[in-house]
Amino acid sequence: MLSADRRQLGKEGERVAVQFLKSKQLCIRETNFRCAAGEIDIVAEDDDVIVFVEVKTRRNSNYGLPEEAVHYFKQKKLLQLAMYYLQKEQLQNKRCRFDVISIIFNNNKIKKIDHFVDAFSA
Repeated sequence: MLSADRRQLGKEGERVAVQFLKSKQLCIRETNFRCAAGEIDIVAEDDDVIVFVEVKTRRNSNYGLPEEAVHYFKQKKLLQLAMYYLQKEQLQNKRCRFDVISIIFNNNKIKKIDHFVDAFSA
């Protein structure tokens, strides 16, 4: 079980990521899409592309960079969730991509934010 502090950090990271994506002119379709298989942090649209976004947030990089936590098994899970989402929303014919947003906070301020567009593919 995640501590309330880590959960709060994750929620704040997701909030920052949504604002960041909006500033890049992406349209947010949904946040925290949940189903029995898991959760997609952000589902957005970039022109005619459905974008599935995984947000990773840390207080520092002592244990590695946030984006390093999106390993093979996490990618595989996100692919499964995306396929389910596309089917549920009847968007199977749409192009899609997988982005990762990595955020490091320092003293409750954003120290670094990286947006990895098309971070991995199906």
